[in-house]
Amino acid sequence: MSLRKTFTDQELARIKAAVRKAEENISGEIVPVMVSKSGYYTIANYKGSLWASFIVFTLIVTIDRFVPSLAVYDPLLILVLVLLAGVVGGVAPNFSNDIRRMLVSQRHMDHATRQRAENAFLEQEVFNTRHRTGIMIFVSFFEHEVIIIGDQGISKVVEQKVWDKLVQDLTASIRKGKTIEGLEQAIMRCGEILLEKGFRKTADDVNELRDDVRLD
Repeated sequence: MSLRKTFTDQELARIKAAVRKAEENISGEIVPVMVSKSGYYTIANYKGSLWASFIVFTLIVTIDRFVPSLAVYDPLLILVLVLLAGVVGGVAPNFSNDIRRMLVSQRHMDHATRQRAENAFLEQEVFNTRHRTGIMIFVSFFEHEVIIIGDQGISKVVEQKVWDKLVQDLTASIRKGKTIEGLEQAIMRCGEILLEKGFRKTADDVNELRDDVRLD
């Protein structure tokens, strides 16, 4: 899944415009980040291979027990069938996100997404603002997860439940296929939250981080 092909230039421009508008009156920086997935999840390939081999072997045994006329008795052929099933099962997750997602635990995806978000916060230098007032809106599509991280200057005055509500709203929009609209609303809401908490733009305020969405 290539996000650069998924979203048009006009859609990306809308996100950039939303960031600019939200930052007009605040001293904070809003950084939207979107990634296709947060982890490689090679464990899905191993699980797929094991499950496919197990299913085929079980099928061979079942046929031998209940349908003798169709049974396979050649040990070499049984080995080939089981190995072939393992190869197909191991490769299948590379071609289907649904299969890969089915073979990866939610806990594994949550951990990978949190780790990728924290890395993105550092890579995109969201912390690099004068008063530590950066906010990152992180969207990982494979995992269907959204994480919002506020820097030190913001997190100490904004309760986590505020971000949780914002995450729920944006996640709901993405599931409805309204990713751009959801992001625009989330970005504008971040601006409103900072205004409510007194992070007003000062005369010497400058745009410290670029406004466009980061894609990976």
